[in-house]
Amino acid sequence: MKKISILSFVIVAALTMSAFTPGAFTLPEKVNGTYSVDTKSSTVQWKGEKVTGEHVGAVKLDNGSLEVSNGTISGGSFEIDMASITNDDLQGEYRDKLVNHLKSDDFFGVEKYPKARFEITRVESQGNDQYKVFGNLTIKATTQEIEFPATIKADGDALTASAQITVDRSAYDVRYGSSSFFDNLGDKVIYDDFLLDVTLVARNELGK
Repeated sequence: MKKISILSFVIVAALTMSAFTPGAFTLPEKVNGTYSVDTKSSTVQWKGEKVTGEHVGAVKLDNGSLEVSNGTISGGSFEIDMASITNDDLQGEYRDKLVNHLKSDDFFGVEKYPKARFEITRVESQGNDQYKVFGNLTIKATTQEIEFPATIKADGDALTASAQITVDRSAYDVRYGSSSFFDNLGDKVIYDDFLLDVTLVARNELGK
């Protein structure tokens, strides 16, 4: 899956978020309390590319929360259910074959590694609801540090975060069809980078 521009997950791919750096992320001071991820309203779309085309689909958030005190995110977590991977551009047996292959050990080994996780280590404000997010993404048994731009807004009892994140699968030992691991693949190459397009909605539980 070829290197493609960051379009702005996940907050990802997929992911647990925790260990936010106090003071690094500022929202209006009235924003406080525990914000639980609304998994029905939140979405994670994926896009992968190969020499001969591309595939798109979705994966579901399993759970998550954010802790906010005086407008500063002080903690939180969320995970992605890797077994929920779907495909949107194929039909019937072709779609089933692709989805089952993505779940297999060739790719994400969902039976052994059912969840992907993301841990934020730092968030930097860029102004006008724009932020740069730094953190640790865990896929399978591998954790790598990533960074990406995100738009984060407070609206009533909800926080909405949107981001598009490029993930290099070769860094997580996802080898199938990768020219980073295999030679002479020709038009069978699947590019290492894939895109996660994330909209995260978290709602206030305590209201204080």
